[in-house]
This record gives sequence, structure tokens and C-alpha cells, in this order.
Amino acid sequence: MRWYDNFNRVVPSWYLGDIAEVRTVTAENLPEYADVIRRSFLTVAQDFGWTRETAPGFRAYITDEELLARYVVGYTPFALFAGGKIAGFVSLTDKGGGVFVLNLLSVAPEYRHCGYGGKLLDFCKDRVRALGGEKITLDYIEENTRLKSWYIANGFVHTGTQKLDYLPFTSGFMEWRAAQ
Repeated sequence: MRWYDNFNRVVPSWYLGDIAEVRTVTAENLPEYADVIRRSFLTVAQDFGWTRETAPGFRAYITDEELLARYVVGYTPFALFAGGKIAGFVSLTDKGGGVFVLNLLSVAPEYRHCGYGGKLLDFCKDRVRALGGEKITLDYIEENTRLKSWYIANGFVHTGTQKLDYLPFTSGFMEWRAAQ
């Protein structure tokens, strides 16, 4: 392989420092990050063949009003900006007692495989540590084995599942402990 064969490929994750930055966002940013969330989760819905009718509660179909309602005490949304645009989103909810919930980790399809998901996850871990938190919990689609493996590779441990009648998938649960 020649040195320039990789020139037009994805930027490696170790080179993200100068390119991407995570910042707290507010309700005013909602139209931008709502679009990233919906487009990110829509690819999952398409992979599993779900529609708004078959999976109305799935995150690909979340409304602006539902997102706005998440602004409660302890909820903090963050966006990853790349080239001045929101490329990814995540939020943390402080549940008290050192427990934080990771919500809506999403990376826009055109920004995937650049290490941005890992950057958002590392940001959340650092944030939780800085706040004296002990663990992060999350839920995900149990049948999405690729995502499950990614979280495990990033230090999360599977803690259980739950099948809800109104969703066409099984919810899986994981946690990460700050002492790791």
C-alpha cells in the first residue's frame, strides 16, 4: 500500500482533537440536534424494518415536543460539533446518588466511523467522574448486537433485559462504573 492510499479515507479517531468539540446545548439548538437524533436512529429503524406505525415509541420518531419535555432538573444535553455543524448528540441525566443515565447517543450517518461516538462517550465518562459520579446506566436495543458489542468494548457491562409489549424489540440495559 502506498502512503497516499488512505488520504481520502475517514479521519482516524486519534486525530479528532482539533476537528470536533463537545459543547453543552440548549433548547434553542433543538431543531439542529433533533434532526441528528432522528436521522441517526432512523438508520436503525430501517435496518430492523420498523416504521412509525410499528414502533411509534422508537427514538427515530421522537417529536420536538417530546425532546423539549426532557428538559427537567438534572438533564444536560451535549452536542459534538464538527466543522461548525452538530454531528452528534448525547445527554446525561443526574439521577442522584452518583448515578447518571446516558440518553440518545447519536451520530449523524454522514459522520459515522470517525470516532465521534467514542468521543461523546468518553466525554460523558469524564463528565461523570468530574461530578463525582459513580456510574452511568443506559438502555439500548438488545437485538442490535453490533451496538451491544461496542458498548462492552467501551467498558459497559450488561445488566439485564426487558420486553415491553408496545415496542418491537427487547430493551437491554448496561452500566459503566467510574472506578473501572
